[in-house]
Amino acid sequence: MLVVEDQKVLADRIAEGLRDAGMAVDVVYDGAAAMEITAFTAYDVIVLDRDLPRVHGDAVCAGLVGGPAEARILMLTAAADVDDRVDGLNLGADDYLGKPFAFTELVARIRSLARRSPSAPPVVVRGDLVVDRVRHRVSRAGRPVVLTRKEFGVLEVLLAGGVVSAEELLERVWDANADPFSNTVSVTLSRLRRKLGAPPLIETVIGSGYRLADAP
Repeated sequence: MLVVEDQKVLADRIAEGLRDAGMAVDVVYDGAAAMEITAFTAYDVIVLDRDLPRVHGDAVCAGLVGGPAEARILMLTAAADVDDRVDGLNLGADDYLGKPFAFTELVARIRSLARRSPSAPPVVVRGDLVVDRVRHRVSRAGRPVVLTRKEFGVLEVLLAGGVVSAEELLERVWDANADPFSNTVSVTLSRLRRKLGAPPLIETVIGSGYRLADAP
């Protein structure tokens, strides 16, 4: 998640609430910073204020829609009459929520946008492993596996395939506030391996990272 909002107190409160809801969240406070961070960080959903300093939110939205980024865009702004909503959606935004807003509605809309990502099927099956991304449920060989939010997030990233570095896991599952020198990734992976059971599903690729093995 990326929150782009120039009212710092509001931005930080939104980010804190989304983290409490189990999301990894970065925050920037102007349009130029949004363009910079999205150039090298892939987000699932971007909450974008419209009236931003340095680069207007409309320009940020148009740049994201016209670029390679696949993030869903939720415009969050005080300009919430019909014409404003139409303008925002015509720019390519996926959803539009006016201020003031109910935080529960914001979370629900973000989760709905995340489920609509073309790279994120709601249910993933790998052999005897079944991951329901919508309900946050996991089972292996018919046995329910109870995971924490971070463990579930790590598993989601690994399900995309390929070798994933510890740095990428830290970036995708945690956020910019995470300590890059901590052992939080290895500890979380160790717990996840134990919960998924035998035979082991997560392989360590020495010098590169981790990958999900084919489930029997």
